[in-house]
Amino acid sequence: MPSVSGFGEQSARLGILADIHGNYQALMAVLADMAQFDVDRIVALGDNIGYGPEPEEVVQTLIEHRIVSVMGNHELALVSRSYCAWLHAAARDSLIITQSLLSPASLAWLTKLPAVHCGDGVRYVHGCPPRSMTIYLHMPTEHQLQRLFAAYPERCCFAGHTHHVGWHQQSGTGVSSRKVGIGCLALDADTRYLLLPGSVGQPRDALSWHAKYMVWDQAAATIDIRSVPYDVQTTIRLLGERGFPASNAERLSW
Repeated sequence: MPSVSGFGEQSARLGILADIHGNYQALMAVLADMAQFDVDRIVALGDNIGYGPEPEEVVQTLIEHRIVSVMGNHELALVSRSYCAWLHAAARDSLIITQSLLSPASLAWLTKLPAVHCGDGVRYVHGCPPRSMTIYLHMPTEHQLQRLFAAYPERCCFAGHTHHVGWHQQSGTGVSSRKVGIGCLALDADTRYLLLPGSVGQPRDALSWHAKYMVWDQAAATIDIRSVPYDVQTTIRLLGERGFPASNAERLSW
């Protein structure tokens, strides 16, 4: 079991992103906000594309910043025709437009993403541990949480897919979920965590329309849940200009 700073073999500060969904304006605002924390690494939890109007800009920014990413269900839909056919119409139509906006290099990068990334006692997955890209973690029951924590060995796991901020934990033999908002929260040394950072590009939480992400400070043993305003009107305008379904824009602001 990792011992330094409670998590990981090295004391580090990490930025955790999820569900950027081709929203370049939101991503750039998040990266600008993250600069104040001087993070050592950034990890993206998949669904980097889909729904948003600037997928090429998003992917090239991830590559430029050497951001590690796992595969989300929207990336899976690029490589699996059967899964793509299962998606609802707006998601399928968005992916068709998205593919037309991606360069061959970006498309290759997306389709080669792994289902899961593990290291230093931490697991990163899009949907649900241990490695699902498609299963949602919406309000898991106590029994479901017990099974989830038993399914993987790492002390901490980050997941996306729900577009909501989530906090689940296991201490001793008990499991629980915690309602959290924006701000900095402490991690306990003897507790395992399953954390959802919310969505950068299309939040569906009850907090705000702002882009959400997490900063994990291993040395301080804290999670900072961040909420960042961005130029949402540019994203909405580009969605219309590039022919994306109207529902994609409707989800972006309240």
